[in-house]
Amino acid sequence: MKKFLLLVFLSYGFFTSAQDNGHGLAMNSKKDHFSTSYRKTSKKKESAFKPGEWLKFRMHYGWLNASIATLQVKSAEIEGVSAYHVVGKGKTTGLASVFFKVDDTYESYFDKKDGRPYRFIRKIDEGGYTKDVEINFDHKKATAELNDKKNKKKITFTLQDSVQDLLSAFYYLRNNFELEDLVQGESIKLNMLYDDDGIFPFKLKYLGKEVLRTKFGKVECLKFRPYVQSGRVFKEQESLSLWVSNDKNKIPVRIKADLAVGSIKADLDGYNGLKHQFKIIMD
Repeated sequence: MKKFLLLVFLSYGFFTSAQDNGHGLAMNSKKDHFSTSYRKTSKKKESAFKPGEWLKFRMHYGWLNASIATLQVKSAEIEGVSAYHVVGKGKTTGLASVFFKVDDTYESYFDKKDGRPYRFIRKIDEGGYTKDVEINFDHKKATAELNDKKNKKKITFTLQDSVQDLLSAFYYLRNNFELEDLVQGESIKLNMLYDDDGIFPFKLKYLGKEVLRTKFGKVECLKFRPYVQSGRVFKEQESLSLWVSNDKNKIPVRIKADLAVGSIKADLDGYNGLKHQFKIIMD
């Protein structure tokens, strides 16, 4: 359950509003590979989000309301640079908290102009298992220092390619991804760093469009299959699906994992401060 809660954060914000050609993601080949580079967001189009955006997700396991996750966008200044500050929180609720208590906080500071991350914070308490990690990115030196405050150790990683943290990646893609480049059956890859496991490739396969019934009405979505490198956070062939709204916001509407017995899913439960209209299909 705690890994699925992580997936809610991991999946947030992928594949949102397109920008002009030549900005953001660079397609290295036609098959299964997009690489990221830090470039300023095009001034010709609006960004996909703004400070004040707030999203709420409710996770279900069968009939059980298992947990709630929220994501909020704020403005901040870090090292004299104007930045976005995103805060993600996740907690088990009700009966689920009696069996397994989760209280997680994730924070990211990233550049408003080009989306490069400056600081990532992860504080979690999952059934007594705790972590208190802070990552500071030094792009001039092409390094990132991870400070494991709980275990009092520091690790330095070399940034050979453009790397995002768990939250900044999603907002970076929202402002830089060319939506028209999506091809059904092909995948997008992104290098990520969020823990002492180091830098790992995160991949999502595009499966096409699908209309979902939600508490807000019918929503046309883009469907993806998230994968990561085998042996990392998730298993390579785990049955995970992600649906994001097919509009300028491209926010997650549903995340689902099929299990051996039953399934577990997270649905968009509330939103506020969206920069663009959330498109609902009227019956």
